[in-house]
Amino acid sequence: MSWQTYVDDHLMCDIDGQPSHRLTAAAIIGHDGSVWAQSATFPQFKATEVTGIMNDFAEPGYLAPTGLFLAGTKYMVIQGEPGAVIRGKKGSGGITIKKTNQALIFGIYEEPVTPGQCNMIVERLGDYLIDQGL
Repeated sequence: MSWQTYVDDHLMCDIDGQPSHRLTAAAIIGHDGSVWAQSATFPQFKATEVTGIMNDFAEPGYLAPTGLFLAGTKYMVIQGEPGAVIRGKKGSGGITIKKTNQALIFGIYEEPVTPGQCNMIVERLGDYLIDQGL
């Protein structure tokens, strides 16, 4: 299966069978910032932003004072799982990032998608990839 298929079929899927409920954007990005696959809507991010995210996984709380930035958009960092998941909030939307052995799984959402729905989609794929050794 190609990485793009994971993004298209597992991250950008209808939630609870409702076409109006899907992530705004999603991507699978290597720890080095290389894009493995992304939705057409995923923002053009800066390599330094991925470095900041990787620093937060290595040193939980690193992004808390400044916020998490992706493509210049600032998200307030909210509770996650240190070293495994970073969650961010911006207005009625937000972001979930799950770290696997080799990649970062990104999900960005807006209402009517809930934070919990985004977390479930992103973390489920991340856990699967970790189980596959990826």
